[in-house]
Amino acid sequence: MWWPCEWEAFGVAYQPSSSAADSSLPPLSRPQLAEARRVRAVELFQEGVSNAEIARAVGVCAESVRRWRRVWKQDGASGLRRRSATGRPPKLDQTQVEMVRAALEQGAQAQGFEADLWTLERVGAVVTRTTGVVLSRASVWRLLTGRLGWSLQRPERRAVERDESEIARWIAHEWPRIK
Repeated sequence: MWWPCEWEAFGVAYQPSSSAADSSLPPLSRPQLAEARRVRAVELFQEGVSNAEIARAVGVCAESVRRWRRVWKQDGASGLRRRSATGRPPKLDQTQVEMVRAALEQGAQAQGFEADLWTLERVGAVVTRTTGVVLSRASVWRLLTGRLGWSLQRPERRAVERDESEIARWIAHEWPRIK
């Protein structure tokens, strides 16, 4: 369902249900969807719609609508806008993150390690060498998974002596005999 409204002024396009997946609009992130709901609620406040009806229309509980209405009366529509996250700013800015990405993409051996395998300690060493910033293991993990979009990849463990042709021969001849 699509409600024509002034959401474009907020930079938000509301997609309240799975039927919106058929549209040509990209899917909204959770924060964008939450803001779109609040924007739609403001429009309905201005039309004089009851809290219960607004709650049903935007898919939230009535208590949320009551809270939004209090904020709207006090601060206006801008009070219901999404705010940037609070908390400590990241130690690495975006240019430093890109420097780290470039260093990591060269491979571990290019960074002076024996095996071409990244560990949190090795990535932390590269971050320190590249940017001069020391990160904890947890911060290195958040950097890799959150800001760089990398995921955990474990190498397959195989014996060096493994002989695929001998395994195939054993399965074809010995296994049926034993079975």
